[in-house]
Amino acid sequence: MSMERILIFIKHHLGFIWRIIENANARVFTLFFGQRLRQETGEVFSKMTLPAYEFREVEWNDLESLRDLLQAQPGEDLDYFKPHEFDLESLKRQKKNSAFYMMGVWDGNKMLGYFFLRFFINKKCFVGRLIDREYRGKGIGGGMNKIMYETVWSMKFRCLSTISRNNKAVMQAHSKNQAMLVLKELDNDFLLVEFVKQ
Repeated sequence: MSMERILIFIKHHLGFIWRIIENANARVFTLFFGQRLRQETGEVFSKMTLPAYEFREVEWNDLESLRDLLQAQPGEDLDYFKPHEFDLESLKRQKKNSAFYMMGVWDGNKMLGYFFLRFFINKKCFVGRLIDREYRGKGIGGGMNKIMYETVWSMKFRCLSTISRNNKAVMQAHSKNQAMLVLKELDNDFLLVEFVKQ
């Protein structure tokens, strides 16, 4: 069994062990890469220009807005988006994890999108994103991708994700993504994909 499959199994079935792994990973990541992450995200955010929308890190005082955004999404939109639990305490725990970088998109005071980088000390980073249905098709996903990919690539990490073949919206969104390379088939119709620099 590959390391990715082991970690996915632990994450979904052995929550206590997963938290221990995340805590240890976060300490080592912060020691070696924490300052670099701040520098790289600062540069990438400064280059992002999509009129009417603000892309930035999720701050502590944004967590209630993030919870509300996640909990307002239709159930089927969350079937394949489960990076963590969506209650406020779980979001606070993720915010404390320095190897899990939380970002959002705002239209004025309204949070309309959430995306993240989950770094591992073996130089792999898993990415994910969610956009409120009302705001899809406006180029926001492309902006999120640009920020995620460029940050990860500039830090010399591999940029990875798991995608369900059954998630038609995401499969369609990535059908024209020239950066995406399918690495392997996982259990339950999931794919392990890598986003590679062109």
